[in-house]
This record gives sequence, structure tokens and C-alpha cells, in this order.
Amino acid sequence: MNKKIVFTGGGTAGHVTPNIALFPRMKELGYEMVYMGSYEGIEKQLMEEFDIPYYGIATGKFRRYFDPKNFSDPFRVLKGMSEARKYLKEIKPDVVFSKGGFVSVPVVRAAASLGIPCIVHESDMTPGLANKLCIPVAKKVCCNFPETFKLLPAEKAVLTGSPIRGELLTGNKEAGYAFCGFDSSKPVIMVIGGSQGSAAINQAVRDALPELLKDFQIVHLCGKEKMDNLLLTTKGYKQFEYITTELKDIFAMADIVISRAGANAISELLALKKPNLLIPLPSGSSRGDQILNAKSFESQGYSIVVDEDDLTKKLLIEKIQELYFTRLTYIDAMSKSSQRDAIGTITALIEEVVAERKKGK
Repeated sequence: MNKKIVFTGGGTAGHVTPNIALFPRMKELGYEMVYMGSYEGIEKQLMEEFDIPYYGIATGKFRRYFDPKNFSDPFRVLKGMSEARKYLKEIKPDVVFSKGGFVSVPVVRAAASLGIPCIVHESDMTPGLANKLCIPVAKKVCCNFPETFKLLPAEKAVLTGSPIRGELLTGNKEAGYAFCGFDSSKPVIMVIGGSQGSAAINQAVRDALPELLKDFQIVHLCGKEKMDNLLLTTKGYKQFEYITTELKDIFAMADIVISRAGANAISELLALKKPNLLIPLPSGSSRGDQILNAKSFESQGYSIVVDEDDLTKKLLIEKIQELYFTRLTYIDAMSKSSQRDAIGTITALIEEVVAERKKGK
């Protein structure tokens, strides 16, 4: 039975990578896959390594603040919706899966107008503006946090967790040691501050190095142009701007992780059962979603949380020691989570919606 799915989502990598994580399983299930995104967004670049047809449409941003583009962007959205409708009529998909971001709004709205069922995924605890515009016409809404349920229509909400790339689960601890020049004599802390890195986390970790290196080895993914050349030869401390291929091995090697609290990042920590210290992006630098994400993980017993405003060398050392010595409690809590098999839960939901539609045809 021929089955087709259109994926959409973009604007940032966070709106694309969960879609990519679903590709291998969807292929196994016999789906023909198509991606719909903006003309030249990050989603187009990320799709280039996959053999999946890509359709670009016009998109506009929905802003909560005054901007001259607020007058022209609604017309771009209408144009995008018209283009999406035209492509969807050609493709004739059985379902649309949307990961959010502004590009998804015209696609989801166009699909709904053609009677094509849409499944929307919200990674953060509170739905972003784009998803708020898609939820009314969606068939189902997947979410990452139990707290999100009360913000969604009860008959649509499904707690799935967020899909993570399968290769992250295949890391090799010994390969991680070899790559970093570490050994098993001391436990390893992994520090990861998001794709751009975090100046505040980087500074606190580096200030605490003399103390931390007595008991730990540290691998630090510090972000583009945020390496400290004075520390390049420090024994037991290895820094990289970012890592792609070896990331799975570094995760496998890490005993504990210090991280930002982006939805995808914490979903990876949960899937890998890594005890973690979360330092969310402060509300002044975002819409506050990382703070809410972190609090949810803390209340579920998966994480220790420190606010960036409270971050000092002393507090960081104390919390790392606390996390390391109680790490088994966090591993145990994460092992019991129903959010860990996101790919299985989401693909089963897609199959269910598609079967229902084919039955109704």
C-alpha cells in the first residue's frame, strides 16, 4: 500500500532535526517522504544530504512586536498557503507532520483546507506562536512535557517526547576516550551550551577548572569562536567549538552533562539517561521556554537546575559534586519515563491517522 507523508518545519535547526530523526523509521514503514519548507531556509540546507524531494514556499514571520514587515508578511503567508495547496494537490499525501516554525503555518493550514490530516509536534512546554496557529486545524498534537496537556485541546494531545537521532544511541565509550585523549581513571563531565555556545557557562566552567580537574575530566563543546587558546594544553580538559560525527561517543563516555535546556538537547539527555545539570537560557534572551523546560525536568526528577543569574564558580562546583554523587537517582527516574521512545510513539500515531484516513476514503 503506497503511503505518502509531507514533513514541514523550519526557521531553526530545532524545527528540523526531530523530523530528520523520524526519517529512517518512516522509510522502514514504506512511506514516500517529501519536505516542504521555505525557499532558502536552514531546512533546505539540512535536507540536501537526504534523497527527499524538497518544495520551497513563501513564508512570513509572525511577530509580537512592531516591525514594518508586519504589514507585508501576511501577504507572504497567503502566497505560501497558495503554493502549499498547489503542491499538496500534486503530491496527494496521506498525512502532514509539522515540527513548527513559521514555515509550517501555510503548509498545515493548506493541508487542512484540503482535508489532509495534520499532526503537529510541540517541543517546548508552552506552544510557540506558529504552532498556536496550527493547533486548531490539527488532528493530533504531540508534546514533550506532561504540563503541556492543560494548554492543548484534550482530545488532540499526546505525550510523545521529542524524537532524537538514532545514531546518538550507538556511541562507544572507548572511542570517546580515544578521541579526547582521556582514560577511565576519572569520571567525565560533558559541557554543551547549544549550537552557539554560552559565554556564561563557558566562563563559569573555566573558572572552576582547577578545582574540577582534581576529580573529573572535562570535554567542553564551547561554541563557534569560543575556544580558550590558553587552555589548549590543560591536562584532562578538552575543548571543541562543536562536534558532529564523534558526538555519540562523547555522550557515551560522559558520566554527567552540563547543558542549556533547549527542548531537543534535554530530550537527548533523557533518551540517553544522562544525569544532567541544566542552566537554561535566561528569560531576557528568549521567550522563557528553556526555564519552563528545565523546571519540568527538575520536577520529574531528571535534572538539577541552576539559573544563569545565580551561576558562580562555587555554586557550579557544589552542584556538580551533588549531581555526580546522586547520579543513580536521576538515571533511575529517566529509565521510567514514558517520553523516551518518541520515535516509536510518533510513528505509531502517524500510522493510526493514515489507516483511519484510508479507511474513510
